[in-house]
Order: sequence, then C-alpha cells, then structure tokens
Amino acid sequence: MRSLLPNHSVTVIIPAGGSGERLGASIPKALVSLAGRTLIEHCVSNVAPIANQIIVAAPAGYEDQFRTLLGDDILVVTGGVARADSVRAALQHATSDFTLVHDAARSLASAELAGRVIDALASGEKAVIPVMAVIDTIKYVDHNNFVVATHDRSSLRAVQTPQGFETSTLKEAHATSQDATDDAGLVEALNIPVKIVDGEERAFKITLPEDLVRAQKFLIGETTTNIRVGIGTDAHAFSANPQRQMWLAGLLWSDEVGVDGHSDGDVAAHAICDALFSAAQLGDLGSNFGVSEPEWAGASGAKLLQETLNRIRAAGFEINNVSVQIVGNRPKIGPRRAEAIAALSAALDGAPVSLSATTTDGLGFTGEGKGISAIASVLLRATDRIS
Repeated sequence: MRSLLPNHSVTVIIPAGGSGERLGASIPKALVSLAGRTLIEHCVSNVAPIANQIIVAAPAGYEDQFRTLLGDDILVVTGGVARADSVRAALQHATSDFTLVHDAARSLASAELAGRVIDALASGEKAVIPVMAVIDTIKYVDHNNFVVATHDRSSLRAVQTPQGFETSTLKEAHATSQDATDDAGLVEALNIPVKIVDGEERAFKITLPEDLVRAQKFLIGETTTNIRVGIGTDAHAFSANPQRQMWLAGLLWSDEVGVDGHSDGDVAAHAICDALFSAAQLGDLGSNFGVSEPEWAGASGAKLLQETLNRIRAAGFEINNVSVQIVGNRPKIGPRRAEAIAALSAALDGAPVSLSATTTDGLGFTGEGKGISAIASVLLRATDRIS
C-alpha cells in the first residue's frame, strides 16, 4: 500500500451545512448516523490521511457539537446560508499549497480518490475534479416538460468531490462572490482549465434514506450478523526521566518527554489494541501483553498493533475501521495527524484509521498536564471462519 502522504501541503474544506430533511432527519445531514458514526466523522476519517489541515464549515448553532465530535485539531467555522458562502468562510483559514473542497454528504469517498486529485495537482494542474461516466441517456427538456434534445452521453460526466485546486486559484475564483453548485464552476468562469480524474462508486452523494442503506453496504457488506464493535482505553503518566522518549500514534516526538510504561507507552496504539481484543473477545491489552511477559518489555506500539492484528485474524476477524482520540495537552497532534494516521494504518496492514485529539479544559490528570490518555473504537467483521 503506497503512502498517502502528499509531497505538497493540503487543506481539506468540508462544507457541512446541508439539511437532513430529505433523509427524514431534523438535524443537519452531516450529523446523521451511519453504522454508529456520523456522516461528518466518516468524511473526516476518510480524508485525514492526505490532509495537513481540515476545516469544517458547520451550520450556525451546531459549531460546538461538531467540535466535540471531531476534536481540537479540526478547525470548525460557521458556515453560510449558501454552499459557496460556507466555502469562503473556511477558505480564509486555508494555509496549504492545495485545497480540496469535499461535500460532507459524500462521506465514503476514499483517501485514494483524494490522492488521485492531489497527484494531478502536483503534476501542474490548477483545478482537478473526479468524475464518473454517465450511464443513462440524458434528455434536455423545456419548462413544459417536452424533450428538446438528447445529449451524447459519451461526452458527459457526473461530478463528484473532493475537488482540488491550487489554493490561490480557488481564492481567486471565490473572490467573485458568485454562487455555484460546485467550486469547479467558479474556476471555469475564470477560463482556467479543469482536469478530470476517475471517480469511484463509493463517493456517491447521500441524499435519501435509501442512500444510507447503500452506504452501509459499502461499510459492512450485505449482512451485519457478524459485525463486532470494541472500545479500548489507555493512560500513562509523563515520566520524571527527561531522557524517556515520547512515542505516540506510532511516531517518535523527539521534542517531548515520554510516559512511563512496560512498553513504549504509546497510548493511542495501546487503546486500539485494547479495542481490537475487546471486539474479538480475546481479553484485553494486559492479558495479552502483560508485565509478566518479558518479551513485550519496551515493545513499540507498532509491534503490539501488528501482533494484535495477527491474533484477531487467527480468531477469524478483519478490521473494518479504527477510530482513536488522544486526550491531553501535549503534544499537539494536528501538524502530524496525517503522518500518525499513516503509521497506525501501516501497522494494521492498511486498515482505515481516523485520529483526533482533544483536551479536557484543565480537568483531570490530562488537563493538569500530568499525563496523556486515549480512547479507541473499532469495527470488526467476521471472516468465513466464524459462523
């Protein structure tokens, strides 16, 4: 699996102001739940591996709810009435070379799709959009509902997101203060060429209740009878030894003092291991890698994740997705979030991983700066070896 970390810095803007009315919900669409997580959480999780900065434009009045869900390293701003207004509100905070604009309703679009957009931008394109071939015949009709013409579908494409741009180009396009159903339309108005790349089926737009059913099939297949959920936590105190290395989320944080522990003290990796064992009903972190077992003394978080994966596979399970939140005042996760996600995912043989971070407003041992903790949740699916 190739690294998804781009060579250029990338900001992802997610306008999330869509109504959930057509889904039958009384809350914003991005807060509707799908397989135990909100659409916005799925969306952020899928783009996080390629993003240096993620900005979510939330509906007015829901900003704190979005911040609670997404953690402190995701910037949440107040969106506008129109989609373009939301993008402009977020765009003023964009600091990267490239900016991707991604609809929260296309929550399942993969990091690989975003990577194709970024690769095209890195090759010199100013604007890139993913598209799908149009399968149905398309008719043009007048206001009286009579067919006027039949279009040649070979030259038609259905547009998806994320759409990618040089940040300066996108800012120039939005400086016109016009509205458009997609950002590429504003760029086209500047006579700037827009390049297309192949889209993907899972990047479809979730609009109607039946779309949620379709989305769930992408996530967990046709049946949910062999789905297991697990939750795990871990916490460690900062070491009094100034030479103790800080390992967190599979990375060495060379400018931080580490935490005490039997292994390397990587709370993110340990919480994920605990959640995986819990879901597979294989005990917990302590019963599998206890202090009585010297072979795990000083073991890296990556090594424990790899061994945990081996054990749950032997028990007949595969990972569907992993989510972990780090709780503490330091280190600051945001600048290295994409790198951390890549490290954790690599240790789990490419499994989808989302990572966020938060503080506790000065409360508890993490808020007082005495240590760091993490909580993880996982979704496992049984293989054919489990009935």
